[in-house]
Amino acid sequence: MYKLILVDDEADVREGVLGEIDWETNGYAVIGVAENGREALELVEKSAPDVVVTDIRMPFMDGLQLAERIRSAYPSTKIIILTGYDEFEYARKAIHLNIEEFVLKPFSAGDLLQALRKVKGNLDAELAEKANLDSLQEHYRRSIPVLTELFLVSLITRQLAPHDIREKTEHYGMSLEGRHYAVSVIQLDGPTPEGESGGAERSPSRLRFDFELQSFAVRNIAEEIVSAHGGRGYVFQHSNGVVLIEISQQSDPEAVRVGTAALLEEIRHNVEKYIRRTVTIGTGAVTSSLTDVKYAYADAQAALDYRILLGNNRIIAIEDVEGRTVAPIRFDELQEQAFLRCLKVGTAEEMEAIVDGLFAPLIAAESSCSFRDAQIFLLQIVTAMLKVSQEPMRRTFQESALGPAGERAASGDWVKEITQFAGLGEAKAWVIATCAAMMSRIASERQSTYHSLVEQAIQYTKAHYADDDLSIAKVCAQLHISPGYFSSVFKRETKSTYVNYLLHLRMETAKEMLLTSELKTFEIAEAVGYADPNYFSFSFKKYVGLSPKDYRSRGRGEPL
Repeated sequence: MYKLILVDDEADVREGVLGEIDWETNGYAVIGVAENGREALELVEKSAPDVVVTDIRMPFMDGLQLAERIRSAYPSTKIIILTGYDEFEYARKAIHLNIEEFVLKPFSAGDLLQALRKVKGNLDAELAEKANLDSLQEHYRRSIPVLTELFLVSLITRQLAPHDIREKTEHYGMSLEGRHYAVSVIQLDGPTPEGESGGAERSPSRLRFDFELQSFAVRNIAEEIVSAHGGRGYVFQHSNGVVLIEISQQSDPEAVRVGTAALLEEIRHNVEKYIRRTVTIGTGAVTSSLTDVKYAYADAQAALDYRILLGNNRIIAIEDVEGRTVAPIRFDELQEQAFLRCLKVGTAEEMEAIVDGLFAPLIAAESSCSFRDAQIFLLQIVTAMLKVSQEPMRRTFQESALGPAGERAASGDWVKEITQFAGLGEAKAWVIATCAAMMSRIASERQSTYHSLVEQAIQYTKAHYADDDLSIAKVCAQLHISPGYFSSVFKRETKSTYVNYLLHLRMETAKEMLLTSELKTFEIAEAVGYADPNYFSFSFKKYVGLSPKDYRSRGRGEPL
């Protein structure tokens, strides 16, 4: 169904058109009617219709003025002009407005329906073009290799949720199911193009081209060897290196490490043999979770840093250089995002559940988790809390009613305090209580901000309601906020839209002035923000039920 607004100042025309056409059968839903251009413009701004059918001669704002405003703000809206014979040439002069159809008065329902069907055909064609599934599918199919590589890059650089990974692999026809994963980064030895001067022989652009060509050759060699070994994995380029993600079905991680070392050694040897360059390969810890591939990649990059000490043209495993026995406790970006969201807009129950989930792996590994790892984990959580707070944390922490933990928090030396808990249970309780205090303060400040914002808008409106160009956009520019956000906050706080509030203020002020002053109607109209006194009278009668003159007479006990 296409949304349609009908605009005509003659009630019998509006009623006739509405009653004589089966709108739903013909693909339209009439979402509003208006008596003049100004009313119509308010409806258009509120509901963004697909089609506007409008008379050309109307009070306050004629059809061409309305069409011009619509074309400026809503260029995709189709416009049908209803015009008399003597107005037809005048209407045709507005060719720059690209009016879809003109229907000559007097017209029958069939005449208008013919124009409506033609416009619907155009709308259908536009919709079909945008949703041409065959074309989109072909374009998508050609883009799969690029999208696949972008997904692999996101897999090693971002913390993706399991359902996101599953969805992407299904879309791209990839197979990432395995028991273990190993990530390695292969880098050409020697400076990158950015680090070379180039000298007189080769320009920086030529150096970059040569480096990329050789990196591509490294990628091809790695792909061929992985394929020859019958292994499953993906090889792709990222940054200044070639990344290899191996997927293994072996249950023993040590066996995966041994197999990876042999594969990488073969790649290193063949690169040196065929392209006469050496490479250094960093490899991360084997992981059993696809969501931890990001950490394995970071480990592989960290392993490469050790070539400063160990030299180039070799394979460097992170376990060998950093002597890890257990995987570190992670506070990843997905966990942080959920934690921060809850701090800002969540409930105390949600926060307690999130903190329980964060501490569960730490408490489960308490016997094997190092004191340093626990400190780092707590520091990451406190750092996330600090991101939300825009004021010194001392005041918030002091409000925590946790006894000893709350008292220690009041000192303000957070790095020192998180090392002095009696156990992980006390640390968890401290985090929950402190977050509860923060959430309470944030909610209070948010409500205060909403109230202050609305108060500022109301004060500004009361001071400027006499300006005939006062609008939401002007108020928002004054308050430096977006119209969408302002409209939402204003309605939440006042239970009224801003447009209705402004109308109410102007009309109530006009009512008071009519009863307490001797000002003429046109003077009152100007005083409450209406440049056109006739439109003021129209709006006043619609709001009050009486014309300004009759309202004044009745209010003063005069005969109507």
